[in-house]
Formats: sequence, structure tokens, C-alpha cells
Amino acid sequence: MLTNLRPEQKNKLDVPDFNKNNAVNGYPTAQKYDMVVFCHLRWQFVYQRPQHLISRLSKNAKILLIEEPIGYDNHDESSGNLLVINENLHILQPKVKDIEAISIILPEYISNLNPSVGWFYSASFSPLLEVFDFETVVFDCMDELTLFKGAPKQLIDQEKYLMANADIVFTGGKSLYESKKQHHDNVYCFPSSVDQPHFAQALNGIEVPADIANLQAPVVGYFGVIDERIDLELLHETAKKLPNVSFVMIGPLAKIDQSDLPVEDNIYYLGMRSYNELPNYLKGFDIAMMPFAINDATKYISPTKTLEYMAAGKPIISTKITDVVRDYSICVNLVETADEFCEAITYLFDKRDQLSMELEYFDILKNTSWDATANKMESIIKTFAQ
Repeated sequence: MLTNLRPEQKNKLDVPDFNKNNAVNGYPTAQKYDMVVFCHLRWQFVYQRPQHLISRLSKNAKILLIEEPIGYDNHDESSGNLLVINENLHILQPKVKDIEAISIILPEYISNLNPSVGWFYSASFSPLLEVFDFETVVFDCMDELTLFKGAPKQLIDQEKYLMANADIVFTGGKSLYESKKQHHDNVYCFPSSVDQPHFAQALNGIEVPADIANLQAPVVGYFGVIDERIDLELLHETAKKLPNVSFVMIGPLAKIDQSDLPVEDNIYYLGMRSYNELPNYLKGFDIAMMPFAINDATKYISPTKTLEYMAAGKPIISTKITDVVRDYSICVNLVETADEFCEAITYLFDKRDQLSMELEYFDILKNTSWDATANKMESIIKTFAQ
């Protein structure tokens, strides 16, 4: 039996009644969907792989994306928030205590038990496999979540269960592919891609935001989530060695506290900025950085921002993340220590080999796009279903 249910749900069956036809958040009735996506990341958080892919897939399918529960208030009668992104893409934020309890509220939002595709970003949703009768189960493994800080112990077993029930496994990088192909016979590697026209706006005459426009050059910038994957000590030591360089960190904090951040006069934390604003900030960067720590959480990552920085034509400095070294060492400056970081900044600010860098970027970018990735994934799913 399911546990941690809302009081009014205590006497309901584990398997929901999908014959119900309720109004939700003013939306007329429970809807019929072609695909249900289960995602650990908030749609309105940092815009990354799930948003890029699912928004494109929704052009040809009606999709309900279910986020992790946001909790509930006993005095709140609503069972969740339904965000209507467009006619074909809806986001459900369940107001229940745990993922298993989502099954109880599903009849209010979805009218069919048998969508064509169940698409998982996190194995924590695997208990919901028992509720649906998907024609095809897809696991788009974008990160090795079991190695992240605070990962629940049961996630390892949940991933084994999901892998055993998945028909298709996609991975977000080559290292992940090599890991997952040992446990499944239908794995495809789709490294993070890029919306090149969006970030190439930084090459044009767009405005640099006021909060970095007047910073002392060179401006060395990062955007993305700031969490245990960032080498804060490396950032701190480099900033101390180069007091005349401005270091800009854009993005929300996750699983670390404000007190964990290094403080120097030349380190600027700007908080989260919207996806639409990022090209403007990139235009204000002289150099883009990826100061990732080398730890369990970064063992399998393939940073999306690598290609986004390239599309903006920015020199890039990165620590030696396996997939970055493997795929981009020809044009990304790789460092391990603060001294090497300083040397790379000094060298790149002179803009030597700029033409060579741009040609290498062009060769990489012409072979990838989120549109192409989504189309290939869609083709694989259709072929499997035949």
C-alpha cells in the first residue's frame, strides 16, 4: 500500500481510477497524453537538456511532464499545479509527500493509462512504472544521479529496476554511455548539444547587462548551477592570485550554502538569470570557464555549457572533465591548478590563435544541434515501436 497520503486519500486504492474526468486548475478535464515524462529537475529552473528535448518532442506528441512532489498543505485542497506551456506540453507539480503518492492524483490530470512513451530522467520515479502500461519506456540518463551529493540510498536499486524495464536508454555523454552499455543492450549516446542561433547572439550587437558591463577586464565568467560539482577552492585561489581579473558566477545554488562560497572583491555572484538573458551575459565575458571539481559527481558529466560557450565564440578554460578532455581538448584550455588557471587567463586575454579557435568551434558546432538530437531520438523510438 502507498504511504504518506493526504488525509482524503487514505481510503483510496493503490491503482487510480482513470475513468474520472475532473477539472484541474481551470483546465477543462483530465487530458489524454502520448508521452509522460518523469523529471527530477524543475521546468522553471535552469534551462537544460530536459527542456531542450521535451519542448522539441512536444511538436509531434502531447506530453505531460511530472516533476518531483512539491509537498502539500493540509488546508490546500488542490492536488497539484498544472502549468500549460503550450497546447501540447503540460507540467504537473504534484502536491503529495512522496513519488509513490503521485499515482493517487493522476486521474485528475491524465485520462489514459497507456501513453505510447514513458520517458524517465530519474529512476526515483520507477515505482510509477506499475501504474502505467507504456508501449515504450525510455531512460534518458543525463547524469549519474546516484553519485550526487545527498542521493538517496534506494536510488541504486531503483535505477537497476528502471534499466531492467527500459526498452531504450539514452545517455548524456560518452562516459555515461560506456557505463550504461554494460547493463543494457539498447543504449545510445547523445551528448549534450546546443541551440547555436540562441547563443550566437553574443556575436552580434546585443546589450551587455549593466551588472557586468563595467567590471574590470578581463571578465572570466561561468553560468550554470553552483553546487558540489564546482571547485570552489580552485576559484578562490585563482581569484586571489589575479586580483585585477573579474570572476563572474551566474546561477542558483544547490546543495551548498551561501557561506560555502569563497569571498573576494573580484568574485561576483549574480544569482540565477533566465535562458533568454544568457547570450547577453556571454557577450560580456572575455573568457568562459568551467571550474569543475574532479569528484564522483563530475565523473560522468558532459557539460552542456561547453558548446554554448563555443556558439558565443568565447575562449574556454576547463578543468579536466573526462568528456571535455576526450572531445574538446583541441580547442578548450585544460587546467588542474590555480597557477595553470592563471596562466591560461593571461594567455587567452591576449586573444592569440583567435582565428584557429573559431575554425575549430565551427567544425564542432556544425555537427550538432538539439533539433537533430531530438529528431534522432524520435526516430529510434518509432523504429523500436514498429
